[in-house]
Amino acid sequence: MKLKLKIALIGLLLVGSHSIMAQSKTIHGVITDPSGFPLPGASVNVEGTQNSASTDFDGKYSLKGVNPTDKITYSYVGLVSQTITVGERSSINVTLVQNTQNLNEVVVAYGTQKRAKVTGAISTVSSKDIAAVPITNAESALQGRAAGVTVVNGAPGSNPTVSIRGLATMGNSAPLYVIDGVLTGNLSGLSPNDIESISVLKDASTTALYGSKAFNGVIMVTTKKGKKGPGQLSFSTYVGGQEVTKRYSVLNTQQYLQYAKDLGSDLTARAAEFGNINTNWQDQIFQTGVMQDYNLSFSNGTETSTGRYSAEYMKQEGAIINTGFERYSFRANNTQDIGKLKIGSNMGVSFSTINPERSSGGRTLLEHAIKMAPYFPIYNENSLGGYQGPSAIDGNDAENPVRVANLGYQKINNLSIIGNIYAELEIYKGLKFRSQVSLDYYTSKDHTFIPSFQDGSYHKQAFSSTNETNSQGQTIVFDNSLTYKTTIAQKHNLEVLGVITKIDGKGQSLAAGSRYYISNEIDQLRYNEGSLGSSNYEEKNLGYIARINYDYDGKYLLAVSGRRDASSRFGANNRWGNFYSVALGWNIAKENFMQNSVFSTLKLRASTGTTGNDRIDNYQYSATLLANYNYPIGGANAPGVSLGVAANPDLKWESKLDRNIGVDFGLFDDKLTGSFEYFNNKSSDILFAVPLAASVGSAGGGTQIQNIADVKVSGFEVSIGYNDRKGDFTWSAIANLGTSKNEVVGLAPGVTSVLGGPSARAGLENFSRLEVGQPLFYFYGYQTNGIYQNQAEVDAVFGPGQTTIKPGDIKIVDRDGNKVINSDDKTNIGNPYPDFTYGLNLSAAYKNFDFNCFITGVAGNDIYNANTFDLKGMNRLFNASTDVLDRANVVNGVVTNPSATLPRAQGADINWSSANQRYIEDGSFTRLKNIALGYTLTGDAFKSYFSKARFYISGQNLITITNYSGLDPEIARADGNANSAGIDLGRYPQPKSVIFGIDVTF
Repeated sequence: MKLKLKIALIGLLLVGSHSIMAQSKTIHGVITDPSGFPLPGASVNVEGTQNSASTDFDGKYSLKGVNPTDKITYSYVGLVSQTITVGERSSINVTLVQNTQNLNEVVVAYGTQKRAKVTGAISTVSSKDIAAVPITNAESALQGRAAGVTVVNGAPGSNPTVSIRGLATMGNSAPLYVIDGVLTGNLSGLSPNDIESISVLKDASTTALYGSKAFNGVIMVTTKKGKKGPGQLSFSTYVGGQEVTKRYSVLNTQQYLQYAKDLGSDLTARAAEFGNINTNWQDQIFQTGVMQDYNLSFSNGTETSTGRYSAEYMKQEGAIINTGFERYSFRANNTQDIGKLKIGSNMGVSFSTINPERSSGGRTLLEHAIKMAPYFPIYNENSLGGYQGPSAIDGNDAENPVRVANLGYQKINNLSIIGNIYAELEIYKGLKFRSQVSLDYYTSKDHTFIPSFQDGSYHKQAFSSTNETNSQGQTIVFDNSLTYKTTIAQKHNLEVLGVITKIDGKGQSLAAGSRYYISNEIDQLRYNEGSLGSSNYEEKNLGYIARINYDYDGKYLLAVSGRRDASSRFGANNRWGNFYSVALGWNIAKENFMQNSVFSTLKLRASTGTTGNDRIDNYQYSATLLANYNYPIGGANAPGVSLGVAANPDLKWESKLDRNIGVDFGLFDDKLTGSFEYFNNKSSDILFAVPLAASVGSAGGGTQIQNIADVKVSGFEVSIGYNDRKGDFTWSAIANLGTSKNEVVGLAPGVTSVLGGPSARAGLENFSRLEVGQPLFYFYGYQTNGIYQNQAEVDAVFGPGQTTIKPGDIKIVDRDGNKVINSDDKTNIGNPYPDFTYGLNLSAAYKNFDFNCFITGVAGNDIYNANTFDLKGMNRLFNASTDVLDRANVVNGVVTNPSATLPRAQGADINWSSANQRYIEDGSFTRLKNIALGYTLTGDAFKSYFSKARFYISGQNLITITNYSGLDPEIARADGNANSAGIDLGRYPQPKSVIFGIDVTF
C-alpha cells in the first residue's frame, strides 16, 4: 500500500512538473527601427520580474522562462517602448517607432512646440552631433553646426565666444543660455555627455518671451532624462594628446647677433658668456598636453517616475606649459507623477580648476617667446628663482616665458550649481498651472603666488607676492505660468500661455594681496604690505509674459507674444520696456493640391518683433567716484576722489527690431531636408561707455553710459541635409551656411565716432572704430603703398626737407593730398567680422564600422596680426621674423633691393607708431574640425556582458587651410568685448589632437 502511494505521488509530481515546464518557454525574435535596421542593445524585459535580455548587433534576442500570460516590454533610447502579451507565440519580432515627442517637437521659450507648427527661426543640434566631437565646453558643439552661429574657442577652461546672426550691440554680445529652463550665462559647468539637444533661437518670434535677456539670441539646452524601462548603465571614456605644431620663423643666434649689429648693438661677447647657444623659445612654451575624460550614467523609469544620474571627470593639459582645465560634474534629473500632479527637478553641480595662461608686463607668453633673444639659456642656477633673463646690456626687455609660466602658480577654483524644482498641476482638461524655482549659483577663487626672483637687471621682484580674488553670486528665478490648450471643431487649435517671472540676483567679491620680503615659503595673505578691496551688487527683473499660438488644421499658423520687463539697471525714468512678436506660417505641404507631390514638408513663415538689452554694469544710471586720486593742496598731495561714472537718469533700454522670412522643405519622406532664412534687424539706442573729458571733473578713465548708436544687421542662412538609412551602407550629409553684414546707421547728436580696442601702446593704439556707414568696430588706420625707393620719391610727395621720412620707409597713402600724413589720412583698413560661416557634417556606417567627418570655416574677415608688428616692426631690438633679413637696404639714399617688402630698421616713426595696413591679414579658414572612425563589437562573447561596446579613434583640427600667417586664424577676443575682435595679441592657438575612446552600455 505504501509503495503504491509513493508511486502515485511521484507520478503526480512528474505530471505537475511537466505541466509547469510546458507553460514556460523561450521567446526569441528581432527588434528593428522604423526603417527596418536592426537595433543592437535594445532592452527586453518581462514586466514585474528581473527576467530580461538585450539584443545583439543584429537586433536578435532570446528570453527564457516566459509564460503565456507574461507581458514583455521592448525599449530603446529615443524610440517608443512597446509592451506585448506573449500568448501562444514563441517568436516575436518588434519594430519600435520614433519617439514623436522628441522627433517632432522642438524646445522653445517656456515649453515645446511641434516642429511643423514652428513659425520662428530655430536651429537644432542633437546629442549625436554633440557626441561626435570630443569637447570640454558644450558651446564648442555649435561651431559649424548651426547656420548663423559663430563660435571662437580659446584657452582650456575659457568660455568660447558665441555670437548669433552677427554683431548687434557694442557691449556684451553673448547669447542667453537656458539649461532645462534655468537662465545662465554659459555652459562651462555642463558635461557635453549630459546634453540631449541644443536649440538656437534666432529671431524675435522665438526669443521675445525672454525679453531683456534675449537680445543676442537664446541657446536652449535640454539635458538627458530617464526613460521608461529597465535600468541602463553607460560608461564612456577617451584619452589622447594635443599640441600646436606651427611656429613663427624667427632669427637664430647667429642671425640675431648680425641683426643686433645692424641696429647698433654688438652682442657677440654677451652671447659667448652663455656658450653661443640657440634657444627656440616657442618650442619651450609649447608642449604635448594629455586629455582624458570619464563619464558614467544610469537611467531608469517606471509608469509614474523617471530618473537619470551621471558623473564626469575631465582633465585637459594645455598645449602651452602650465595651462590646463580639470572638472568634476554631477547631474540628477527626476520626475514623479502623482495623479494630475507632476513634480520634478533638474540639478547639476560642477567643480573645476583652471590653470590659465599667465602673462606679464602686458604681454602674452607667445609675445615674450617671439621677442626673447635666442642666445639666452632657460635656466641659471646662480640667479634668484633659477631662470635667465635680459639685462640692460642686452637692450631687450622681453621676459623669460618659461619663468613667467612656471615660477609660482595661478589657479582658479570654481563651483557651480545650476538647477530647478517644479510642480505642474492639470487643473482641468487642457489647463495646466506650473510653478518653478531656478537657481544659478557660483563661487570662484582666483589665487596667484609668485616667489621673489631676479633673472637679470630688467626683471626682478624682491619679495614673494600673494594675490587672491574671491567672488560668489546667485540668481534665483521664480516662474509661475498658466497654459491652456484646446481644439475647437477638430481644426482650430489654440494654445494660450501667461507667465509672471521674477529674477533676483546678487553677488560680491573680495580682492586682497600682500608681499613677503623674508621668505618664499609663505603663501598667505597678511595685513602688512597688503591691499584690500571689495564690491557687491544686487539686481532685479520683473516680467509679465503672454503668448498665443493658433493654427487652422495645421495649415495656417499664427503666433503672437508680448513681454513687459522692468530692470533695476535703469533709473526710474526708463525702467520698463515692452517687447512683442508676431509670426505667420503656411504649411503648404498639408494643402490638398500637394498630397501627391514629392514634398513631405513645405512651410513658409515670416516674423517680426522686438527684444531689449540691459547688459551693462549695475548702477550705471547713477554717479560713482574714483578713489586714490591726489589733489595738490598747500604744496602737498592730499588724498581725494574724482568722478568715475557720470549719472544718466535718462538711460534706457537698447532695443532690436527683428524681421525674418524663412521656408522649410522636405522631399521624399524627408530624406532631403533644408531651410532658407533671410533676416534684417535693426538695433536702436545701443549702450556704450563714452569717455568723459577732464573738464567735467573726471581724472581720466571716467565714463558715462549713453544710448549712442543704431546698427543694422542683415543676412541669409541656408541648411541642407540628406539621409540614406537603408541597407548595410548608410550615410548622411548636412551642410549649412550663414551670412551676416552689420552697419552703423546712426549716432547720438554730438557723437561722430568712437574708438576702442586693446590697451594703447606703440603701434597698437585704440584703432577699432565706430562710425556711421561703416561696420561696428572696423579697423581704423593708414593705408600703405610700398616703400620709398629714393629721396626723389619722398620729395615728390612731401616736398624737399618737409618730412622726416626717408628712403626705405613705408609709403603711407596721403588720402587728402595735402602732403602731410596725419589722422585725417586714416580710413577703413579691415573688418574683423566674417561675411559668412559654414559647416559640413558627413556621417556613414557599414555594418560594424561608423565614420564621421566634420568641416567648418569662416570667410571674409580680417585679422590685425599684432605678432607681425612685433616681428617686423623693427622699431627697437627684439628677436624678429626671418623676413627682416630681406628688409630694405639703403645705401647713399637709395634702396639697393627694390623688391623688399619690409622697411628699413628703426626708420621713421610712421613705420610702427600707428596701426596700418601692413598688419592686416585675411582671416578666412577652412578646418577639418573632426574626423572619427569607430567599430562596434559583436558576437556571443560580448553580448552576455554588454548591450553595446564601441571603440573609436578621433582627430581634431588636423588640417587647416588658410592664408593667415599667424599660428591660428581662430582668434579669441582679448577681453570678451566686441571692440577687441579680430586682434591677435598672441592669443592661445587651437591645438591639433588625437584621442582614443570607448563607449559601453550594460
